[in-house]
Amino acid sequence: MNDLQIEIATQAARWVIEEGLEYGPAKRRAVKTLGLSGRTALPGNELVEDAVRDYIKVFCGDSQPQELLALRRLALLWMERLQEFRPHLGGAVWHGTATRLSDIYLQLFCDDCKSAEIALIDKKVSYVPRSVNGFHGEVVDALSIHAFCADLKEEVGVHLMIYDCDDVRGALLPDNRGRAPRGDIRALRRLLGEVLA
Repeated sequence: MNDLQIEIATQAARWVIEEGLEYGPAKRRAVKTLGLSGRTALPGNELVEDAVRDYIKVFCGDSQPQELLALRRLALLWMERLQEFRPHLGGAVWHGTATRLSDIYLQLFCDDCKSAEIALIDKKVSYVPRSVNGFHGEVVDALSIHAFCADLKEEVGVHLMIYDCDDVRGALLPDNRGRAPRGDIRALRRLLGEVLA
């Protein structure tokens, strides 16, 4: 880590918070904004996450906790609706760095990869199928929906990433910081209980 990577991470954090960009696009935009070469070494996601947390403390300390709570409540609602698919919450909403511009990422672990899609059709939920990078960098199918968040009074993107049932074992391995990279319904309820206690 060097001063340039810290500067890129700090600039990327701004785009993550102010425009809701994901870390990868935010880092690339930071490089471009700073007038650096496209070959410039990018900071790791951990450094960007630290910069995001710092940015939140300085600029969003009053609003971010309530926005995070609203997103976690919405995530829990969708996890309960899709409980049969062993949903796990990941990303900024799980790690506590989400703001009102953040999307919700749920990983579903299905016996049949089409079953979640069929469940959405049965529930008359409109979705857009797409492919995204999964938690190991592989391409996975995702179903993206817009869900109204009553607490925020706006729609939020909810992305349902479809995995095989057996993939849940690898999904729970600790990240580089020793944290759980995602949590199931019980884990999210515990987080919500801690906030409300």
